[in-house]
Amino acid sequence: MKKLFYTLLFLPLLALASFDAKIIDVKTLQPIRNAIVCNNEHDIKSDDKGLFTLPVQKGVYHIKAHGYRPLDFNASSQNKLFQLEPIKIKALYLTFWGASNNSKTLKNLLKVIKETQANAVVVDVKNEYGSTSFLTSFKQANSYGAHENRTNRNIQKFMQTMKDNNIYTIARIVTFKDELQASHNPEYALKRDDNGSIWRNHDNMAWVDPFDERSHAYTLHIAEEAAKVGFDEINFDYIRFPAKSGLRYSKENTKENRVKAIETFLNSAKGQLYQYGVFISVNTYGNILWGPKDDDNNIGQILESLALHSDYIAPMLYPSGFSSGSFRYEYPANHPYAVIYRSLNNIKERVDITRVRPWLQYFRDYKEEKRPYKRHEIQEQIRPTKELNTNGWMMWSPSSKYHIDYILP
Repeated sequence: MKKLFYTLLFLPLLALASFDAKIIDVKTLQPIRNAIVCNNEHDIKSDDKGLFTLPVQKGVYHIKAHGYRPLDFNASSQNKLFQLEPIKIKALYLTFWGASNNSKTLKNLLKVIKETQANAVVVDVKNEYGSTSFLTSFKQANSYGAHENRTNRNIQKFMQTMKDNNIYTIARIVTFKDELQASHNPEYALKRDDNGSIWRNHDNMAWVDPFDERSHAYTLHIAEEAAKVGFDEINFDYIRFPAKSGLRYSKENTKENRVKAIETFLNSAKGQLYQYGVFISVNTYGNILWGPKDDDNNIGQILESLALHSDYIAPMLYPSGFSSGSFRYEYPANHPYAVIYRSLNNIKERVDITRVRPWLQYFRDYKEEKRPYKRHEIQEQIRPTKELNTNGWMMWSPSSKYHIDYILP
């Protein structure tokens, strides 16, 4: 009887401990369904009316929904209506070397963002060599010297600058191409099948075995460091098998095994990063958009599989990257609009196009005609992303030098 009395006594308090709220679009005021509300203990979704209930009324939570800026809130507050801002990402790539708080490259990039339609930045957090752009707390990487060439000595200041300018931040993490990790872990570095030595590609960089989950864990530790300091999105690059035959792997190199390895990595990424409320995007070759549905191009990437296990797909649709004869053009780089439009239009029935955000070319054509890419070429690439309603675009400039007049609408 006494037990029943205390249960009844505390029922009202238990009810008060929950947190009920609603998520809406700040512009349309319409409810947002399937928005994810999460922290390190809970991961729930809003219903068709934008409503959600948390089991406890305490702690900091993150809200994320495709096509919107992420939002943080404290459940102890009285706010019960959360308005998310829709956003089309228009990102500029910032090189590893330009990520210093005092660099002229960063200052110029901030000026371009302030005066144009650009609203986001892609920052190298782990580059192809395996170096990190700031000092992380990941002891294994630091023991290899990953932090020694870091260009940012105050990542908190950098992130505050981004926040002060309302810039959406994307951390580029190079995944399986990693000279530092491979050279320090030869037991799971990719090796030549003929003599068993560590294989290095044309730029003398070694890769780790995508089948080996030790390589997964290593990269995800660094991705988590980026999430901890406040990046809105983690962008995985080189999340594939190398386009090279004659290599030795820890498993049989079949399409089924390759695709499963990439899916396993992405599932682990979601499991490890969900508590930070970050989005996950994956970079792909442009020709992934043109192959048969079940073709992984021998690198483990199938469009539908990637879309199922990530938030955004980022195909590298550089017109110069397509061979002569593609799209029935001798020089595809001379037809930037057609390359981007046809490629995106080709997949709109296969995946949700609003979750596709292509990489666009901001560099001179490096093939036969050496065509410079200026305002006309840049705008002709941007135009189809608007017409087909993608999640925006990301510009790749190897030097991170941008011109205001090229990017102005």
